[in-house]
Amino acid sequence: MMRKLNLISALCLCLGLVAHAASFTASLDRDTLTLGESATLSLTFEGQSKNVPTPSVPGLEISQTGNSQNFSIINGAMSSTVTVTFSVTPQHAGEFTLPALTTDVNGQQLSTAPLKLTVTAASVPSAAAVNSGSEVAFLKLDLPKRRVHAGEVIAGQLQLYLRDDVQNFGNFRFTSTPADGFSIGKMAETQQRRQQAGNRIYNIVPISVTLTATKTGSLRVGPFTAEVVIVLPSQNQGGDPFSQFFNRGEQRQVSLTSDQINVQSLPLPAENVPANFNGAVGNYTMTVTAGPTNVTVGDPITVRVQISGRGALDAVMLPDQSGWNDFKLFPPTSKVETSDQLGLEGAKTFEEIVTPQNADVRALPPFSFSFFNPDDGKYHTLTRPAAPLAVHSAGTSPLPAIVADKNPGAENQAPQDILPVRENLGTLVSKSPPLVAQPAFLAAQAVPVLAFLAALVWRRRTDNLANNPRLRRRLAVEKLIQNGLNDLRKSAAENNSDEFFALLFRLLQEQLGERLDCPASAITENVIEEHPVLRGAPRAALDALRELFQLCNQARYAPVRGTGELNSAAEKFEKVVGELQEVKA
Repeated sequence: MMRKLNLISALCLCLGLVAHAASFTASLDRDTLTLGESATLSLTFEGQSKNVPTPSVPGLEISQTGNSQNFSIINGAMSSTVTVTFSVTPQHAGEFTLPALTTDVNGQQLSTAPLKLTVTAASVPSAAAVNSGSEVAFLKLDLPKRRVHAGEVIAGQLQLYLRDDVQNFGNFRFTSTPADGFSIGKMAETQQRRQQAGNRIYNIVPISVTLTATKTGSLRVGPFTAEVVIVLPSQNQGGDPFSQFFNRGEQRQVSLTSDQINVQSLPLPAENVPANFNGAVGNYTMTVTAGPTNVTVGDPITVRVQISGRGALDAVMLPDQSGWNDFKLFPPTSKVETSDQLGLEGAKTFEEIVTPQNADVRALPPFSFSFFNPDDGKYHTLTRPAAPLAVHSAGTSPLPAIVADKNPGAENQAPQDILPVRENLGTLVSKSPPLVAQPAFLAAQAVPVLAFLAALVWRRRTDNLANNPRLRRRLAVEKLIQNGLNDLRKSAAENNSDEFFALLFRLLQEQLGERLDCPASAITENVIEEHPVLRGAPRAALDALRELFQLCNQARYAPVRGTGELNSAAEKFEKVVGELQEVKA
């Protein structure tokens, strides 16, 4: 008995400790955000909760992301802690208040304290910063018009500007795309281009996006925010102009923000609205076909209606048609075929089955389709006139004719209701020589043989390159020298001596490394005297090599040379390369 009393007392004590430890708190991992970022809201329950409240705040998108549970026993007291996390993403800048939340924990009504969240608008680079070239990347938003009609679709363009020293970019993603009063449709990257902004050249990556106005009044698009990882030249070059050719670059993540554009959305005119207008906005044409047109009562007729043009094709619907009371109409099917990346242009085809209900029907009724054209601000109605139709009664179909014999036979002879198969088909005439005797057929047989021989030659050449690394290197160096000579002449014309001699030094290393079968980075002026292969080279070529190496060494300290001296050095290098390629390794 005493043991039972002790056990009951211990259980009551534990329950009392658990109930006493009940708590409910809410916290944000940060209370200040930039538009496009997200915060984490944590609701922590110590004890047993019957439900988890979900906050709702206008302007904030709040969604549950996970939960965790922890049990602990401290000084004989057991506690259970549950943490539920939510992702909080603001839709616009401003001050937000997450209200107090109330729930039941261990039978107690507990509430959290209200939380404040401040969201600031992302900063857009100033015109002065862009013109100075200090912005390595920025985002611009452009819309074709600032006044639209409700239901109209426009193609906006986001332009990602990357400074010309950006070596590469990737992992581009939008972090927020606010568009108050617009629905965002397809996005598509278009042809890249280059443009000067201030005193720097930028590579522009255009991204087109479709926007459909969903209401009237003052609408707002942007600011769009995004993140991108770019690769810039490493800053640790030590002032050496030759290091630019061996620089792999360093990665940097950049946050981008576009400007905000205000758009005025106008309602559709209330005057001269066609009776069958059902909300189509755009510029369209219509084609209607139907068949068959000679049918019996109840036979199906397929009516195809194709609406072509520019606009929100997915939203186009067939209007109710008048004058079709003598037909039974079945629900139509539709198919959209677009002709551009954004899906703004193309055709939507409807197929509808109709069946005439009586033999008095003489025509398919006229068909009409109305739309509003935002380009001229007017309603338009497309009409297809009535089409003739022959409908026969189901009970008066003509019976098949039976061929009668002019000389009837016996009364018990069965009538001939099936015509016999024709026995004499005529004479077969050969209109062309046999296929095997035609030159085109014989020539076609040679195509597989020629293709096999071409594939065999290509395979042997590929195997030869794969098994001969020196040959592969020689071909690669020849191509590098050919392109490098063009770059040398370009640098000489621009009087860019630093770039000229840096490239000249690298080309000398690559050519000598290939001839001497050693790494290009290990080539210095000393190989002219030390390597045995160069002993067979002409003396004039060796002297020219020494002079070119000395010019490259002096370029780091000597004043900038003129265009004439640079062109002379380029011609000397071209002559030396031709002589080195004749040296037997």
